[in-house]
Amino acid sequence: MVLGRGKRRRRSQRGGGKRALSGCSMLWHSLLRVLRQRWHRYKYRFVPWIALNLSQNQRTLRYVPDNSKDKIIPDEDVLGALLKVFRALFINDFSRQTDILVLLPEAIKSEYQHSLVSHHPRTEKPVNRIQQQKLCQPGEVLFNTLGFSISRETSSLISAGKGVFVTRGFVPKGTVVSMYPGTVYQQHEPIFFQSIGNPFIFRCLDGMLIDGNDKGISKVVYRSCNGRDQLGPFKMSDCTWLTSEVQNPLAVGQYVNNCSNDKAANVCYQEFDVPELFPMELKQYLPNIMFSRDTRSLLRCVVLVALRDIQQGEELFSNYYTIVN
Repeated sequence: MVLGRGKRRRRSQRGGGKRALSGCSMLWHSLLRVLRQRWHRYKYRFVPWIALNLSQNQRTLRYVPDNSKDKIIPDEDVLGALLKVFRALFINDFSRQTDILVLLPEAIKSEYQHSLVSHHPRTEKPVNRIQQQKLCQPGEVLFNTLGFSISRETSSLISAGKGVFVTRGFVPKGTVVSMYPGTVYQQHEPIFFQSIGNPFIFRCLDGMLIDGNDKGISKVVYRSCNGRDQLGPFKMSDCTWLTSEVQNPLAVGQYVNNCSNDKAANVCYQEFDVPELFPMELKQYLPNIMFSRDTRSLLRCVVLVALRDIQQGEELFSNYYTIVN
């Protein structure tokens, strides 16, 4: 009778094992289904998904000749636009830059002071003008510098969430209209956990990835790298795009929606490597930072360039699909 009970017990254990395996299988299927749904949400952001979706949005594709290196405008024009905006932001915030000004060469310091003086009426001494300087909002600085301002608003596309609109002024064709912020990863660097359910990962043509998510692990990683790279009072990047008080008004490019058959693209991504001689005092406005502290690599930035004239009130739409011939 003991043996009989033992046999029944073994049969019961085998039955429980089968049920456990069945439950485990259902759990895996459920997990895969969830991951598949999450991946589906942002497949249009990733270049590898192009081959699976060519037939759905033929008109949204953008073909780039290999020898063009995906340049809409020369890198010199991109650099000039960024320096123009960043210098205007620096001068606007001049009274708060005292720690940095002490370490700058006298010639550069005098150049900024001269720029500040030339933008105000000569009614009082330059020193008083600096002390009584009235700060403008970053969007106002952008408008006064490039002739337009942009902001995040509810998208005109159904169920698209936030979008980016030209809220004031006019954007001429070939103008740098926005930047894509985030942590920059080389192909071999770990980004798996940050990528789960993340619709803000941008893939560069050479395989570099830029994580433009302003929440969760992505936010923690960016802040950590930002603190790691700071040199005394000199910040190597801008982390205010992670907050509601954005210091660089261009750093909203991650919210630009993909074009559709009904909404043609009016801006396009262009990769830009920040040169080594970029002014140290202006790096505080760069909304990108390298994940690893690799001094051999130039900082990769991505800007959005206007493909045509864009009027006030228009929403920005880009090409998530880019095919290099």
